[in-house]
Parts: sequence; C-alpha cells; structure tokens
Amino acid sequence: MKLIVAIIQDKDSQQLQTQLVKDGFRATQLPSTGGFLKAGNCTFLIGVDDEKVDDALEIIKKTCHTRSQYVTPTFLMPEAASSMGEPIEVQVGGATCFIVPVDKFVRF
Repeated sequence: MKLIVAIIQDKDSQQLQTQLVKDGFRATQLPSTGGFLKAGNCTFLIGVDDEKVDDALEIIKKTCHTRSQYVTPTFLMPEAASSMGEPIEVQVGGATCFIVPVDKFVRF
C-alpha cells in the first residue's frame, strides 16, 4: 500500500475530489498554504493499493492544471523594489505528489 500526498491549487480541489470519489478512491482533504505565492492550496492524502497508484496519479494529472499568474517582482524579491516595477508572469498550479510506502493501514 502507498500514501499519495498531493499538493494542488484550491481551484482544482473540488474537481479532483469529485473524480477521486467517482473512481472509487478515498481521500482526506486538508487546507494548506503555498510557500512561493502564499496562495491557498489543498493537500490530499490518498491511500491506494500498489497497483492503483498510476490510476490515482492519472486522475490528479487530468484534473490539476498549471496556470499563468502575474505577480509584482517586489513580491518575489523585495530587495528589487526600486528597479523592477512591472508585473511578471509565473506558472502556478498543477500538482506536486509524494508517494510514500505504508507499513500498516487500519480503519476503525
């Protein structure tokens, strides 16, 4: 058994939750905050059998999308406040997944 820890944008969380349930996966959803843009994220904890890991990852891949977002350089580098004032485009979203082995799983 494996535990997938998937960190995604809030914007994709409802669609991911719906698709996971539809395909028979159980998941726990936790609110979280990203370190880069301090934006709202969602962390999913998904317990899956070894042979179902790729299926779960495919669902995450299909439902969690990258997006372009404009931020001011002062947000990224406060020391550059005087020299750079124009917003810059950064890619956000998608999913970051960690797959961790589970030694034991118990449900009460």
